[in-house]
Amino acid sequence: MSELTKLRAAALEIFNEALRSVDAYEAVRRSIRLKGAKLGIAGKIFDPVNQPKEIYALAVGKAALPMAVALEDALGEKLTAGFLSGSVEVLSSSRTHNLSTKNLSNNWRWCEGGHPLPNEASLFAAKEAFDLLRRADKQRALLIFLISGGGSAMIEWPSDERITLADLRAANNVLISCGASIYEVNAVRRAFSAVKGGQLSLRAPNADQVSLIISDTNRGEEGCVASGPTVQPAAGAPDPRAVVMRYRLETALPLSIMQAIKDYQVAQVRSSLAAREFFVLLSNESALEAAAEAAKSRGFIVEIAHDLVEQPVDEGCVTLIARLNDLKRRHEGKRVCLLSGGEFACPVKGYGLGGRNSETALRCAIEIERLKERGDAYGMVALSAGTDGIDGNSPAAGSLADSETISRARELNLNLEDFLAMSASFSFFQKLGDEIITGATGTNVRDLRVLLS
Repeated sequence: MSELTKLRAAALEIFNEALRSVDAYEAVRRSIRLKGAKLGIAGKIFDPVNQPKEIYALAVGKAALPMAVALEDALGEKLTAGFLSGSVEVLSSSRTHNLSTKNLSNNWRWCEGGHPLPNEASLFAAKEAFDLLRRADKQRALLIFLISGGGSAMIEWPSDERITLADLRAANNVLISCGASIYEVNAVRRAFSAVKGGQLSLRAPNADQVSLIISDTNRGEEGCVASGPTVQPAAGAPDPRAVVMRYRLETALPLSIMQAIKDYQVAQVRSSLAAREFFVLLSNESALEAAAEAAKSRGFIVEIAHDLVEQPVDEGCVTLIARLNDLKRRHEGKRVCLLSGGEFACPVKGYGLGGRNSETALRCAIEIERLKERGDAYGMVALSAGTDGIDGNSPAAGSLADSETISRARELNLNLEDFLAMSASFSFFQKLGDEIITGATGTNVRDLRVLLS
C-alpha cells in the first residue's frame, strides 16, 4: 500500500470518527437525567413540586428525529406532547440508530419540513408549533425545544400576510446562493419571519423554556441555529438592510420581502416570570476536537486552523494548502494533520451538481498541483465534507482530493474550469470515484476539513 493510499484511508477514518462523536441522539440522551420526581436537563434541575408537571417538546432541524427519540426515551410517559419538523432525508433514512418516526409515541405529531427552501409543510409546521405553544402557555408547562441546523426552512411563517410562500422560497434561494455568511443570511431571514429571532418562544411567555441546541454556527452565535426561534439576536447582529446592500440583493429579492426588511424592528421580550435557558450540546468544535484525537492516535502531528472558518472558498483553499505545506516543512519526516471547520463562502455560479465541500476539495487539489509544479509539495490529501451528509444539491457529503487528483483528471480529459464554472464539483469527483457518500446523518455541526501529509 502506497503512502498516499494510507493517507487517504486515514483521512476517511478521521472524518468518520469525528462524525460518530457528534451523534445527536447520544448528546440529548446524556443531557437528560430523571431521578424520582426530579428532572435534570443539561445540569439544571426541575422539581415538579415547584415546577409545572406538564412537559411539551418541539423539535426542529436536521437532527430533530434523533433528538426527539432521545428525549422520549429519557422522559417516557412524563412527556405530554411534542411536535417535530425534520429533514426528509433523515426521516426516510435508517442510518442513525436505525431510527424512524415509528420510534415516537402517539404523543408526537410530525412533518417533513422543506429544505433548503421552505414549503407548504414548513407553514404547516409553524401552525402546529403555534398550537402546541398555546397549550403549553395556558398550562404554564415546561417547554423543551430541540433545535438543530436546517430548521430555518423546516418551520416558517411570514411576518406580513402580503408575503407569499413563493416569496419566501425566492428570498431564501437568493440568500443561500449569494455568498453571504450564515450569520448574515440569518440576519435577513429574521426580518421577514414571524418565527425566527426568538419570536417562536415569545408565543409562550408563561411557560418555562429550555432549548437544547446542536449548533451549526460559530461559537457565540447560537442564536443563528435554525435562525434562532428561541434565542433573540445578539446586540451586534448584522443589520439586514446592510447585508442586502453589501450583496446587492435589492432587485433580486421579492418586493414584499424588501418591504419587510425596510420595516424590520427586533422583537422585544415581554416581561415574564418564566425561565429562559439554552444549552449547546454539540458544535463544530466538538467535531474538530474528536478529529484531532483521532489523528493523534494515528501518529499525526495536529494543528487546528481555528481562523479558517467562513473565508471565500478560493482564498480559504489557498491558505489551507500553504499552511499544510508549512506544517510539513516544520516537521519533515513526520506525518502531519491540519484541521479546519465551518463553512467556506461558496457562491453558486452554474446549474451543476455540487456543493462547497466538493468545491473545496477540488480547489485544494488545484493548489496541491501548483505546489507540485514548483517542485515544492509532499504527498497530500484534502478531505472536505459536511457532518449532515449533504453537500449542496449533490447526494454526497463532500469529496476527497490528493496529490494525484489533477493528473488523473487530465487523463480523463476533464476540464477543471468547466466544472468550477458550472458549480459541478460533485460530478468531477464522481468521475474519479472520490465522492464521499454517507447519507443523511441525523446531525449537523457544519463542515469538517481534514488535510494530511
